[in-house]
Amino acid sequence: MLFHLWHVDSPGAKAAALKRKAMGQSPGSRFYSQGLQLIYQIIEAHIDSLQVDLILPQEAADKLRIKLAQETYSPTYYRVIMKLADILDGDFFTQNIKLGSIMMLSNGNTSQENVFSLRDGILTMFLDKEAYERAGLVGQPHGVKGKRGLKPRWVVQYDLRAPASFPGKKGYDRLLYACRNVFDQPITWLFHRQSSTPDPDPLLNFFPTKYSSAPFMEEDLDVQTPTLKIPGHALTDDGRLELEDFATEIYEWLSLLRLKSPRVESGDNIDPFLSRYSVPAHGQVDSSRLCKISWQGFIAPGWARQVLVDVILSVSSRSWFSLHAASFGKGVKGESSECTILRLPGAPGEYLLWDIHGHE
Repeated sequence: MLFHLWHVDSPGAKAAALKRKAMGQSPGSRFYSQGLQLIYQIIEAHIDSLQVDLILPQEAADKLRIKLAQETYSPTYYRVIMKLADILDGDFFTQNIKLGSIMMLSNGNTSQENVFSLRDGILTMFLDKEAYERAGLVGQPHGVKGKRGLKPRWVVQYDLRAPASFPGKKGYDRLLYACRNVFDQPITWLFHRQSSTPDPDPLLNFFPTKYSSAPFMEEDLDVQTPTLKIPGHALTDDGRLELEDFATEIYEWLSLLRLKSPRVESGDNIDPFLSRYSVPAHGQVDSSRLCKISWQGFIAPGWARQVLVDVILSVSSRSWFSLHAASFGKGVKGESSECTILRLPGAPGEYLLWDIHGHE
C-alpha cells in the first residue's frame, strides 16, 4: 500500500511548493506537495471503477442533496453483446472511436481468459499463449514472471485513433484478420460513452441494455470517529513511522466504515476475545453522525474526478470528507486497484491519498 500526504495552497491550485523531502525507501513513505492536479491524475489512472464511495459528516452531506438529484449524478452505462470485429469497422468505429470517446470492457478474468478493454482509443488485449500465437499480433509478456500454476500471458495494444488505424493499412488489416478469424465469438461488454451521443447511434444496432448508477445514501450513521488530524510529531524528521502508523490506522477505519462493520458503530461492545479492533485513539474518540453515498457500475474515472471537484466546491473548507474508488477485480483472487482520498479537517489544503494496486 502506497500513501501520500498532499499539501495544496488552495482548492484551485495546480501545483504548490514541495512540503518535505521523501523520507526513507519503504512503501508508504513518499510525501508530495504538487497540487490537486496530480491527485486527479491518480484517479484517471484507474481505468474503470466498479464502486465509488463518498463519506462525510451528515451536515456536509445535506449541502450536496440538491446536486445528488441532478441527472449527472446518476451516470449511465450499457451491457451489450458484440463481436470484436464489430467494434473495429463501420459506423461504430467511426462515430465512437475516431470521432467520439467511449470506454468498453469485456467479461472475463485477465489472468485466465482473453479479455479486451477500450479507453481513449487504445484497445488493450489480454491474451493466453495459444490465442496470441494464432492471432499473429505483436505484444509483450504480461503478469508476474515465474509464477507457479499460471500459464504465460500476453498483452497487445493498438492505438485505434492513430492515422494508420484504418482498413487498408497493413497493421490494421492484420488486427481485423485476427478479430474475424481468431476472436470471432460474440462477447459481452460493458459500454460507457464519455462524449455526446451520435445521431443515429450505431450502438442501437446491437440492442444494448441500459443501466443507471444512481447514488445510494445511508444517512445518520452513528459512528465512533477518531481524531483525523495528523499528530504534530509525525510531521517531523523523526516521525516517519508515526505518520505511517497514523495513515494505516485511518485507512483501516475508513475501510470498516465503507463495509458497514459494527466495530466502528457507537456503543459497540464486542467481546475482545472475538475482535481486538478498536478505533484509533490518537486523541479523543467522539460519536459522529456521518453519511455514506455510494455508486456502483461501470463508472468512468473522469466522472469520479468531477465528483471530487464538486465536493471540494460544495462542502465547507473546514470539513473533512473521504472519496474512495475501486476498480473491477483482476487476477485469480479478484484483487482490485483502488484509491482513497481524505481531506483533513480544519486543513482545506491538506489531503491524504492511498493508492493501492492489486497483483495481476
